[in-house]
Amino acid sequence: MANRRGRGRRAAPRRESDTNLRRAFASSGAGAVRRRVVSGRGVLDLALVVVLSVIAIAGFGAAFDDAGFLLAGVGGLIVGVGAAVLGTRLGLGALATVILAIAGYFVLGTAFAVPEEGVDAVIPTLSSIASLAIGAVFGWADLLTLRAPVELPDYVTAVPYAAAWLVGLIGALLVVRWMEHRRRTVWTHALLLAGPLSLYALSVLFGTEQPVLAAVRGVGFTAIALGWIAWHRFHSAGADIALRRGMLRRNLASATVLVVAASVLGLGGGMLLTPSADDRFVLRDEIVPPSEQLDFPSPLAGFRKYTKDLTDTVLFSVRGLEPGQRIRLATMDSYDGVLWNVAGVHEARDGSGSFTMVGTTFPEPQLLTPGAEARLEVTVAEYGDVWIPGVGYPSQVSLDGDDSRAREHGLRYNAATGSAVLIDGLAEGDAYRLTAQTQLVPATEQLLEVPTANVELPPVSTIPDIVVAKAGEFAGGATTPIEQLRAIEQTMATTGFLSHGAASDSAPSRAGHGADRMVELFERSQMVGDEEQYASAFALMARSLGYPARVVMGFAPEVAEGAVSVDVVGDDVTAWAEVAFEDVGWLPFMPTPEQTDVPQDEVPQPQSEPQPQVRQPPRSENETKDLLTPVDIDDSDTDDEDPFGGIPGWVIVGGLSIVAVLIIVLVPMLIVTALKSRRLRRRRGAAAADASIAGAWEELLDRYSELGFDVPTRVTRTMAAASLEQQVGEHATGRVLGIAALADDAVFSGREVPDAERESVWNEAHGAVELARRAVSRGRRILSRYRLSSVRRWAGTVVDRARVDARDRGHGNRAHWGRPDGGVDNGDRLDGRSTPDAG
Repeated sequence: MANRRGRGRRAAPRRESDTNLRRAFASSGAGAVRRRVVSGRGVLDLALVVVLSVIAIAGFGAAFDDAGFLLAGVGGLIVGVGAAVLGTRLGLGALATVILAIAGYFVLGTAFAVPEEGVDAVIPTLSSIASLAIGAVFGWADLLTLRAPVELPDYVTAVPYAAAWLVGLIGALLVVRWMEHRRRTVWTHALLLAGPLSLYALSVLFGTEQPVLAAVRGVGFTAIALGWIAWHRFHSAGADIALRRGMLRRNLASATVLVVAASVLGLGGGMLLTPSADDRFVLRDEIVPPSEQLDFPSPLAGFRKYTKDLTDTVLFSVRGLEPGQRIRLATMDSYDGVLWNVAGVHEARDGSGSFTMVGTTFPEPQLLTPGAEARLEVTVAEYGDVWIPGVGYPSQVSLDGDDSRAREHGLRYNAATGSAVLIDGLAEGDAYRLTAQTQLVPATEQLLEVPTANVELPPVSTIPDIVVAKAGEFAGGATTPIEQLRAIEQTMATTGFLSHGAASDSAPSRAGHGADRMVELFERSQMVGDEEQYASAFALMARSLGYPARVVMGFAPEVAEGAVSVDVVGDDVTAWAEVAFEDVGWLPFMPTPEQTDVPQDEVPQPQSEPQPQVRQPPRSENETKDLLTPVDIDDSDTDDEDPFGGIPGWVIVGGLSIVAVLIIVLVPMLIVTALKSRRLRRRRGAAAADASIAGAWEELLDRYSELGFDVPTRVTRTMAAASLEQQVGEHATGRVLGIAALADDAVFSGREVPDAERESVWNEAHGAVELARRAVSRGRRILSRYRLSSVRRWAGTVVDRARVDARDRGHGNRAHWGRPDGGVDNGDRLDGRSTPDAG
């Protein structure tokens, strides 16, 4: 009994403690939460989260081109921590606090992450909100796959903003809602440090091989974390003041020695043991960036247009061009027996048609011996194409104008060829500044022992036998690559004649550079042609000898000494060949002769049936895909133990809420995209060519409807096309009307439609849709991903039928002509939709 009473007396304080705890928990209701104030210890914990997170965010500096990432990261911390503290002070629950944080993410994110897309850099817009959402989901993949330092697209800055926001929100919620009422242990400290530590690791993995103050940041991070843990251990020693003072006296020296030693060893070890740049592990080195295959017509196919139609027309003006420098336009390394063209990634990994999004700062080529640096200022006049005229290998391009930032999103670059393109194309009035490195050309004597480079190029499918024979003949007894190539260049330049096929030329010269034209060039008694034929023939002869060669088209204006600016006209167009030499670069060869007067007794006679100029083959049927694609990251845990056992329920609820929001945003878009792809395959794969062409028209109408245009119904295709072009404006340029005419001809003419025409109509339809996309705002483009025209038509049909039924009930007459909705059923809709589409 005494033992029982003794146990009861000893248990009394425990019961009193339990009662106090229950009272404390009871006082933490809604009314008490509103009066909750963060304690001094909690303020220190919040400061720790912020300071360590800022140190971690600084590591992203190597991946961005300016300090905007730091503003975004600090802003994310402010929003996340501020939402957690404000929600606690207002007495909001965990879920309500997370919703408040999400609202703050989008409302304040414009000023911190994407100020260029907001009104006055602060007020959110639909475009800035979309960038914040897209950046949080897809920006991670873009930050890894785009070249560092990343400057475009703008939404990539949302990556440090979103990461810091999440770390700040979770860390602050742990401090103000969980750690305030729990006994501090090593595990609670580790849990609070997990967020900043994860952010630190993320900045390292997403950085580059050149770290940002790695030793200083690492030592600073460690010293602050150790000091914070030591301070908490001291304040957790108990209520005995004497004991705490004793601990302070005993541990102050040891803690100081520990921090100083860690700092010294960290700095020294970091300097001595830090891996070299080549050995540093970063994710971007392990991921192959996606290349965008751009399908543009070969500019070399329109070579004669410059020499005949634009001879004296000023195409653009250039400031800073040195005498003797040539302007590069496009580089072509793929030959199919008809055209020299750019090669896509399916033909060669670094093919001339493989472009990447780079912003305004371009990567350095792998094969280049730098010569002089060139700085040009170009003002466009009558030139209108996607290829950006430049010198050598551009390192930076800056567009001028109010919309330059938006247009720079369309810059693409191929570092292997030095070719840059602007997706929207250049037009009269455009201006840009360009900085480039030129290729140093060593003397022939310095290249006698230098082999050609091992460069991956697409194979040449057709080289006429006479070209192979002439290559051996012109090379003569030369043995080294440079001697053979110089011999071929010299022979062609001294024995051939220059003619652009103009009426004033002494000898006729047919355009083109196909295999038949190459045969004609060498079969006649005298070689007659222009730069188009000579550069093509030289490149083919070099390829026949096993040397990597390609063709470059550009301009060679005459620049007087001391001239500030020069006007480039169509007559300045030229072409030349380049061959790659190991550890040197792509060296130019100019095989085109200068002499134009062909002896009269040796003037070659034109063929009795001259071949027409070869046109560019129709565009590939492949749609242009978005460069920027998401990367799926598998976060599954194979551990049998529950990894979330120690995490509070409100944290799980908050995470699931964020995931739910992402699912609500992404899943409908994925479903709609799948339905659109199914619809496209069904229409394009129709067995009958005329049905496929009609499907191309229907696909065009659906895409325009999904972009928000008002697509007329019960009208002819031509009337519908006219209405759509009026809505699109100058971007359409009669393209939709042309597609409507082709569709009408294919459907109603009764003739046999060839497959080539079907593919051409589909390509034209895709081009018209792309023009319409450029004509609308980014918000409408984003909304179009969630729209399905068949659903909109179905809803409209339901409304129309309801109106007809209501009208019939009012008149007491339900008889109509042909169909219940009062329309005319003649087998085909006048707008070209022959059958309803449920897809």
